[in-house]
Amino acid sequence: MTDYTIHLDPKKMPDAWYNILPDLPVPFPPPLHPVTHEPITPDALSMLFPPGLIEQEVSPQREISIPGEIMDVYRLWRPTPLRRAYRLEKLLGTPAKIYYKNESVSPSGSHKLNTSVAQAYYNKVSGINQLTTETGAGQWGSALSIACRMFDMECTVYMVRVSFEQKPYRRSLMQTFGAKVISSPSDTTEFGRKILAEQPDTTGSLGIAISEAIEVAIKSNGKVKYSLGSVLNHVLLHQSIIGLEAKAQLESVGDYPDVVIGCVGGGSNYAGITFPFVPDKLQKGKHIDFIAVEPTACPTMTRGPYAYDYGDTGKMTPLLKQYTLGHNFIPPGIHAGGLRYHGVATLVALLVKEGVMRAVAVHQNPVFRACLMFAQTEGIVPAPESGHAIRVAIDEALKCKESGESKTILFNLSGHGHFDMTAYDAYLSGKLEDYELEDTVLKSAEKCIPKW
Repeated sequence: MTDYTIHLDPKKMPDAWYNILPDLPVPFPPPLHPVTHEPITPDALSMLFPPGLIEQEVSPQREISIPGEIMDVYRLWRPTPLRRAYRLEKLLGTPAKIYYKNESVSPSGSHKLNTSVAQAYYNKVSGINQLTTETGAGQWGSALSIACRMFDMECTVYMVRVSFEQKPYRRSLMQTFGAKVISSPSDTTEFGRKILAEQPDTTGSLGIAISEAIEVAIKSNGKVKYSLGSVLNHVLLHQSIIGLEAKAQLESVGDYPDVVIGCVGGGSNYAGITFPFVPDKLQKGKHIDFIAVEPTACPTMTRGPYAYDYGDTGKMTPLLKQYTLGHNFIPPGIHAGGLRYHGVATLVALLVKEGVMRAVAVHQNPVFRACLMFAQTEGIVPAPESGHAIRVAIDEALKCKESGESKTILFNLSGHGHFDMTAYDAYLSGKLEDYELEDTVLKSAEKCIPKW
């Protein structure tokens, strides 16, 4: 009988997150104040985040203990399974071994709950009872709504308009857990009203939704804090439990990855699966090919400049050193809503810039072809975002077929696609378009990147 799943004893689940900051090959570029352009101080972040998360954002500690209250919630679904994709390997006829970490088994259906639970906890213990946030495809909004309910907190989610319309059941899931879900741009904020006046037919963007959520927090006089599902250091820290578990699971069967792959929007699930392996490459000389996969419709790392830019359209966030398409960039309405962000996490950008990792971009039709191959062999319908990682994992496995190499490939299945069936319907009916952004569009978007 084939043993597809590698389980980790719950008693051996990591009880500390891995912080990559001490192991970076070059100094971390500090966030800058959005007005003064000077390195931002922890005090300046206090209007948005609680002390515990601010400390994690700049911590020099390689390991940060996971509080017991968070561990108790994690145990509802963690450790997550590591699966060997035997059936997919057989279909491809490849000598490669393909493993994937299945984060779709969480209550929210994705990896996002790893950080939403932590963020809700640190806000709750600091006396905060209301959180506001944005969401693209809805996975982050779903995760935060669940986490807030677990800690008896209120949650308001600004959902990018195109996803608000494409994914009604994601809205329903958030509302099931008590969240208030608002289509962004909206008339509930000053910035939202400004965008609607200028672009009444806009599909919205994560940058706009972030600005609306932040405005609510800033104007609350400290009663409401802002919660972000990706990009920032503390978010990537919380996601490291994915890679830590995967590492232990692979060790239990005597294997180790040659290739580690993840899809990238803001960078959190990708960082989660890759970062725990990075010290092995930098300090132990392991030859690991880290591949960050993004859509050609939003080619942040593959075609954007490496520069300081705002994380939101309204220029309320600190300036972060990143690959960016410009904070005013409005991406095409592709179905991988979680990958439609103009920027990327500073930590991911730095490692790509330094050559520790590499980025590739793929079209959505080949992605959905890979999604169907995966679903029909592995029995799991993947989220369109996760499909980007699957596409490249398949491509790497086919390269092994050509070369005869028997590499070990690991990728993160960041979430399931049960709320994304309209995207599958569009693909199956031949209505999906492959977007290749013209240079003129990119150059126009890049003009808004600050220069000083």
